[in-house]
Amino acid sequence: MRNIWFILIGLLLWACQEEIILDLKTVEPTPVIEAIWTNNANMNQVKIMYSKDYYNQELNQIVKDAEVSITNLGNDRVFPFIFSEQAKRYLPVNSLGGRIGERYQLNVKIGENEYVSEGTLLPPPILDSIRYEFKEKRFFREEGYYLTVYGKIPFETENNYRIRMIQNDTLKNSRFDYLLFDDSFGTSILDKGFELSGFPFAANDRIRLELYRLNTDAFNYLTQLVDLLFNDGGLFSPPPQNPKSNIKLKSGSGDVLGYFLVSPFLNEVVEIKPDE
Repeated sequence: MRNIWFILIGLLLWACQEEIILDLKTVEPTPVIEAIWTNNANMNQVKIMYSKDYYNQELNQIVKDAEVSITNLGNDRVFPFIFSEQAKRYLPVNSLGGRIGERYQLNVKIGENEYVSEGTLLPPPILDSIRYEFKEKRFFREEGYYLTVYGKIPFETENNYRIRMIQNDTLKNSRFDYLLFDDSFGTSILDKGFELSGFPFAANDRIRLELYRLNTDAFNYLTQLVDLLFNDGGLFSPPPQNPKSNIKLKSGSGDVLGYFLVSPFLNEVVEIKPDE
């Protein structure tokens, strides 16, 4: 009899659920700029699109007619970008990248509006090696091969890092895959071996790890972005808000979203071969 009451109560609660569509405010589309500038020319790019309302199911509106360039503030050298229809983003006209220690300015003009941002291409940390080890399934861990990164961080300040992982030519880019870390627990994290504990891989996987050293404003943007991605809108969640962009409006009107990432580029490729 007691079990029957539990079932009846459960059915009653289920029947009382109702989907609510919030009447959200409609706002004008805002430019979203995502720019990457490194010492590796192949990684440099600028993506520009417009934001859209929450319930808008249309494809993103890509901006194709912007004027885009990056300037070396030390010698005023300008690196122009041109829109690639194939890549759907702006790519540098020449094959040159940034230089370690130099400061750069992003310049974007969309119609009457001009946007700018600055960042310093900091020296990279030391990436020694990457090892993998097979681990059996546990209550808190999936079965698979796990990577451990070894290296050294010799810097006392500006220790803000991101690791990107490309598994078999596919970028791991879900909300769980933003691997960000700083020196909150010291700078020996790579000396002892930094295990990527939440990322199991399979035999014969080919993984490319990319390590970036970020300026603080770009790191803060990505940290806020991850917080937003994990915001479930629940009772105890803070009101969702866009990450604070490090791109500023130079002239014109309106807001801008996105970020300018200036960083050295380190990468290492690992192929998981069980026989070894």
